Amino acid sequence: MHSLIPTDEATAILPTGARTPPITVIGTPAIRETFDEMCLQQAINSRLAPGVTNLVLNPDAHCGYGAPVGCVLVSPSHVYPGPVGVDIKCSMSLLQLDLPGDQIEDRRTRRALIDAICERIPTGAGRGQRHARKARHVDDSVGRKALIEGASEGVCEALGVPPEWALRCEDAAHVGHDSTADALGERLQRHLDGGFFRKFSDKVQQLGSYGGGNHFGECEIVRVEPGERARTAAEVFGLRDGRVAFLSHCGSRGIGHNLASGQFKALQQKFSSWDIPLPGQDRELVYAPLGSPEANAYLDDMALGANFATLNHLLINALVLEAFQEILPGTTGQLVYFISHNIARREVVDNVLSWVHRKGATRAFPAGHHALAGTPFEATGHPILLPGNPQAGSSVMVADPGAQLSCYSVNHGAGRMLGRKRAIRELDQGAIDRSFDELDILTNCRRYPKDEAPAAYKDFEEVLRSVKTAGLASEVARLQARFVIKDGDAADD
Repeated sequence: MHSLIPTDEATAILPTGARTPPITVIGTPAIRETFDEMCLQQAINSRLAPGVTNLVLNPDAHCGYGAPVGCVLVSPSHVYPGPVGVDIKCSMSLLQLDLPGDQIEDRRTRRALIDAICERIPTGAGRGQRHARKARHVDDSVGRKALIEGASEGVCEALGVPPEWALRCEDAAHVGHDSTADALGERLQRHLDGGFFRKFSDKVQQLGSYGGGNHFGECEIVRVEPGERARTAAEVFGLRDGRVAFLSHCGSRGIGHNLASGQFKALQQKFSSWDIPLPGQDRELVYAPLGSPEANAYLDDMALGANFATLNHLLINALVLEAFQEILPGTTGQLVYFISHNIARREVVDNVLSWVHRKGATRAFPAGHHALAGTPFEATGHPILLPGNPQAGSSVMVADPGAQLSCYSVNHGAGRMLGRKRAIRELDQGAIDRSFDELDILTNCRRYPKDEAPAAYKDFEEVLRSVKTAGLASEVARLQARFVIKDGDAADD
């Protein structure tokens, strides 16, 4: 049994059993009880892996592939696909609409908005633009440019995305291992020539789609927190109290999954041929030393997937705005922020340039952080988008100086409490659907997915209390759900 040693009300350490500094753990006593043995063992395996200098376990942490979901892994010398995951650059984005909340109180209006959005944005694994009547068509040429250039002005204009939204992205464009887009062009062409992507055209046409699982779109009412700091941050972020906003969660779809899966397979074959021991004997903890051909290939593939995810989010938000304008003419909107929680980024940690791998973890730079110089968020810190669940709400936060403890990272949401199979087996479908009806939260599903029900996730209030009490971040606004778009059958109303 692994024992957590409390260091404060919402922090602890997890010794590794080796001559390394312990793992930093963020969480109140109630949250620490949610970490099972497998999650803790995965954290230790990851911390003891070659080249790893720091590992943080966030309050939403739970068992993943190789590394826990909800962890931060730092290495100045190696890259790890596992602590990024198979959905490269799975992310959150928030669109603020200039629309008073009372304009969507009527259920018929909300149902019309759901229909208009679903006509433009498909949901479900493998689904693309042909599954949505009013989707934006993306041809192979634009798709290739999106993978290589990210949210460049030309790509944004080709997709009908306001180019200025790129300024509201954590990273609008990712480059290759040599810091050029040319490396990505060469890598993509090699993939295409070698037949790496099955039905590349179909995958390109997934731009502007949600996918399945825990991905969603959610219509919100913004409730700015009291206090001068929250009001100031909300003004800088572009949040409007009492107005409608739209929160989205998705990633790089089939393109990213292909790229990540290909990297796992290639590195696992290398480890087998080299006869190198795997960290914790876990095949998902393969790695590559920086500067090696294997590391270069991973960084290029990760950047290709990340660029696709960026344009996927920006196009989704453009289509959401278009849907609102169809039902409520005159509606305008502005992107608040787009931020990832499945990515490796080059950052300075403890004065050392390192690759910070965030797997189910969100970057959290506070006011004055050197990386925010010259951005709109230099004096406040950037927005942190944390989904809870439709019934508990979601949160917009901003980092505090104490975020240095967690390598300037926080959780990416509530975190799973029940595995999918267990949730499907144990939760009551009727009770789930009644709870949404009682709270007047509409969905596009006849039956809300049991494995995505609020009861399948940790207590969001306790997760947020952990973050606040540990001194990592403060709340700027709470988002109150009015309807949800998920992978599911069309709803009757």
